[in-house]
Amino acid sequence: MIVITGAAGFIASCLVSQLNKNNITNLVLVDDFSKIEKENNLSGKSFLKKIERSEFIDWLDKNHTEVKFIFHIGARTDTTEFNRELLNELNLNYTTAIWKICSNHTIPLVYASSAATYGLGEFGYDDKDETIIEKLKPLNAYGDSKNDFDKWALKQEKQPPYWVGLKFFNVYGPNEFHKGRMASVIFHAYHQIKQNGKMKLFRSHNPAYTDGGQLRDFVYVKDVVNVCLFLYQQQIKNGIYNLGTGKARTFLDLAKNTFKALNIAENIEFIDTPIDIRDKYQYFTEANMQKLMEAGYTQKFHSLEEGVEDYVKNYLLEGNYY
Repeated sequence: MIVITGAAGFIASCLVSQLNKNNITNLVLVDDFSKIEKENNLSGKSFLKKIERSEFIDWLDKNHTEVKFIFHIGARTDTTEFNRELLNELNLNYTTAIWKICSNHTIPLVYASSAATYGLGEFGYDDKDETIIEKLKPLNAYGDSKNDFDKWALKQEKQPPYWVGLKFFNVYGPNEFHKGRMASVIFHAYHQIKQNGKMKLFRSHNPAYTDGGQLRDFVYVKDVVNVCLFLYQQQIKNGIYNLGTGKARTFLDLAKNTFKALNIAENIEFIDTPIDIRDKYQYFTEANMQKLMEAGYTQKFHSLEEGVEDYVKNYLLEGNYY
C-alpha cells in the first residue's frame, strides 16, 4: 500500500486523484480529518483507509510491513506563523519520526520541502550542490522548519532505501479552496475579479522591481503530481530536488492571464505589501530544474498561460475539484 500524508490538503489530494486515474487505489490517507473545509478534496476518490495524523506514527510503526511507499506531503504551511515550536512539531519532529521508521524498515520516502528555504536567494536556486543547504537563510519560521529537516536528513547515515525531498516552488491549481490567505495569488485574483471586476497586487518595495514586476516560479499542481508519479515509478538518486518550472514570471503576467481566462478587461490596482511580511518577501524565485531533468524527467511543464487557463476555466469557474 501507498501512504499519503496531508491527503485532504491541496497538493496531496491532487496526487490521490492522479493515482486513481492511474488505477492505483491501495492508498492509506493521513491527515487531520476534523477540518471539514477540506472534505470536498477527497470526494469521490478511492482509497483503502483514512488515519488521523495524531495516530499515524504508532500505526506506521505497527504496520510497516504493509507499506511499500510513503508520500509525506503533509505540513504546516503558513508562512506568517511565527510559533517555531508549533511549526517544528509537524514540519521537523513529525517528519523525523517518519524518516526513522522508513530507515529502519526500508520504506521508500518522498517528502515535501519548500523553496521558502532559499530565503532571498543569496546562494541562488540551484539544488545540485547540497552543501549550500547549510548556508541558506530562510525569511520565516516556516522556511526554517523545512530547511532544518533538509539539513538533518543530509547528515543521516541511516536512511530510507530510496528518498527524495522536493522543494516546491509557487504551486497553484485546483483543491486549494480551503487554504484562505495561503491560497495562490491566482485563486485570490479570480475571486477579486469576479466580485469587483478588478484585482489587487502588492506594490514593490524594492527599487530593483517595478510594481507587479516581482518574479516567482509558478508551477501548476498537475505538474507537481506528475513529478511525484515519476518518482514513484522510477528510482532516481537519493537527495533534494527543486520542483518548479524553471522559468520565473511576473505577478503582472499572472494577473493579465487571469483576466484573459475570464474574458474580462484588465483592471489592476497596487497596494502596499502588509507590514508583517514585507521584510520577509521574496522578490525573485526560479528553480534550476537541471538536476531532475538529468535524473530522467522529460515531461513538459505547463506554461503560466496554459496553467492559468486550465485552472480558471475548468475548475474555478465550474466549481470543480481535481
